[in-house]
Amino acid sequence: MPIFEYKAYVTGGGTRTGVIDADTPREARQRLRRENVLVSEIREKRGGRRSRSPGLKLSLKERLQALRSTDTKPTSKHLDVVAAATRQLGTMLGAGIPLTETLRALIEQADKDRKTETLFREIRERVSQGTSLADALADHPSYFSELYVNMVRAGQATGNLDVVFKRLADYLQSQRALRRKVVSALTYPLMMIVIGIVVVTILMTWVVPKITGMLLDTGQTLPTPTLILISISNGFRDYWWLGCLVLAGFSFLFERVYHRSPGGRMFIDRTLLQIPLIGELLRKQATARFTTTLSTLLQSGVPVVQSLEITGNVVGNRVIAQATDTIRTRIMEGTDIATPLKASGVFPAVVGYMVSVGEQSGELENMLDRIGAAYEEEIELTTERVTSLLEPIMIVVLALVVGYIVVSIVLPILQVGQFN
Repeated sequence: MPIFEYKAYVTGGGTRTGVIDADTPREARQRLRRENVLVSEIREKRGGRRSRSPGLKLSLKERLQALRSTDTKPTSKHLDVVAAATRQLGTMLGAGIPLTETLRALIEQADKDRKTETLFREIRERVSQGTSLADALADHPSYFSELYVNMVRAGQATGNLDVVFKRLADYLQSQRALRRKVVSALTYPLMMIVIGIVVVTILMTWVVPKITGMLLDTGQTLPTPTLILISISNGFRDYWWLGCLVLAGFSFLFERVYHRSPGGRMFIDRTLLQIPLIGELLRKQATARFTTTLSTLLQSGVPVVQSLEITGNVVGNRVIAQATDTIRTRIMEGTDIATPLKASGVFPAVVGYMVSVGEQSGELENMLDRIGAAYEEEIELTTERVTSLLEPIMIVVLALVVGYIVVSIVLPILQVGQFN
């Protein structure tokens, strides 16, 4: 059943826009008219985009939207929508509500969010036509990741779709919380660095030149620290554009290397893991994500080889992902998980021993879940330690910079006083 986007007038003279599914535009108009809605414009949507005749050219805005629609990585906004919908799907399916009615409830609950409404209308339409839910979700990779789709497919195969949705909701919630912890730990030092750079730039560009200009007018011989300060200030004032170009070039180069060069991304990720404190935090985050994701997939009935392949794509660090791929290859050769995991040297030693115990006891999924929970707690403690250590370091660095500026300005003033 096609989906139509419409503009209409409602009772009282107001306007309304939305989407509706119907067999023909005429049927859509009739259904809306029964709701006292007078349609002024209606057109069919295909894949979330307006259908157009081949001869029509796309506008610049539509071209940009088309480019963005090809991005297969779920955005943070999309993840928020999916997380909320997943919890509701699990609850309603667990209560015995049919899947199509559950999707209808999500459509009605979308309120004025047209993109979300269109998304679930398209999914419900595909399901009504006989397509499996997993395949319908796979048509929207910007919302539903490979992990999500495969877990739903496994849930349908085992008949535990409601349980899988609840497990998915818990997983998405835990991953969002984990990401917030790491971001909060790194945000404060980054803000301190940015603020420090801004303050020093303002001092060196506007404040220092005015004061040093008055000192130069006195004609006295200035001390070495003051001369160095004047040189640095002149550099800030005369070559600020060069600094901006260097920063832009570095950002561009980093983007190209990290996202388009596998070898470059591997080098950067390995370097990040070796940074004191920050590397420890990132390693624990990747370990927690690895164990939690693998546990969730295995509990949902996804085969272990496929689970490891999906897990390698979501850990967020190329070094960990490569180790995961090696583990998957060794398992296909007939070994267990713990042996190549220990040999990788990437994961903490305790993870390998706990995985080995889980395999021997037949409770691997539960053991992985415990490891993930334990590392999430360690991340919280590490976050507090990183923040408590970086805060005084940043304050001392800023104090030294500002102190040098003050001393360089005060020294010639004191010399004038001694000379008099």
